[in-house]
Formats: sequence, structure tokens, C-alpha cells
Amino acid sequence: MASEVSVQAIKALRELTSAGIMDCKRALQETDGDMEAAQRALAAKGIASAAKKASRATNEGLIESYVHSGGRIAALVELNCETDFVARTDDFKRLAHDVAMQVAAMAPVHVDKSDVPEDEDGNPQETCLMQQPFIKDPTLSVRELVDQAVGKLGENIRVGRFVRFSLGE
Repeated sequence: MASEVSVQAIKALRELTSAGIMDCKRALQETDGDMEAAQRALAAKGIASAAKKASRATNEGLIESYVHSGGRIAALVELNCETDFVARTDDFKRLAHDVAMQVAAMAPVHVDKSDVPEDEDGNPQETCLMQQPFIKDPTLSVRELVDQAVGKLGENIRVGRFVRFSLGE
């Protein structure tokens, strides 16, 4: 039988993960109140949720720009989702901004390793956006960052394309 958990523990887990209240309660019950184990369970659930949603069409979204201070480097990113409702959320906008900042900082060449031509050499963690370590949290890849957003927002999210500008290149 799952144990009862306090409202304070549910609120604390929700603040840490931004997961739904009932998801937080279930995760805490399943882990007997272990906050770290509950966080891992919610993360795994988000990744599983992303895998289930991967085949859904992403015809909405937004284009986000990022210009690095000094105006010498900039990036434009097309981030797609399923509905315009999700595209207007702060979480989606923040994700788009973070991905645009990643493109400006790390200069990827391809969106994903499936986009790399067979005759091209190179490390996918350097040349492919989705395989790169996320600049704000190197323990996550950009793919894992997007998968977390899929779990949180409940829709498939895909990086459509990007372009990076650097003065003089």
C-alpha cells in the first residue's frame, strides 16, 4: 500500500520539478516519500512521455531569436509543438530562448545526428544540436531538455531548424 505524503512534500516536489500535483503525489507515494527518488521517477516519466508523443505532428510553434551581448553573434531557432496554446506558454518560450542561446554559443551544424550526411566526419556531441550538452546544465543534453519540456507540457516538441550568424563569417 502506498504511504500518505504531506501536502508540504507534494508542494516541494512540484516546485522542484514543475510536474502536476497528482503526479508529484503518486511519485512520492511510490517512493515512500523519498524526494530524490520521486524526482528521478518523474524525470523517467517525462522521457517515456516524450517517446510516446514523438510521432505526433508539430505544425505550431514559434521562431525565437537570440543576439549575444555585443551584437556579434546571433541565432534564430524554429521550435515546433502541436498547438498554438502550448506555443504561447512561458515554459515553451523559455525553452525556445534556451535553444537559441545554445545555437549561438555552441555553433551546431545539424539539428540531430540523423541529419548528418554519411560521408561527414565529426563528433555528434559537437556538431548536432540535440546531442550537445546543454550550456546551462551540462549534465543534460539538449534532447533531454526538450524531452523534459514534452513531459511537462504534454505535447510533442521538435526543433525544426536554426541558423547562426557570426560577424565576419
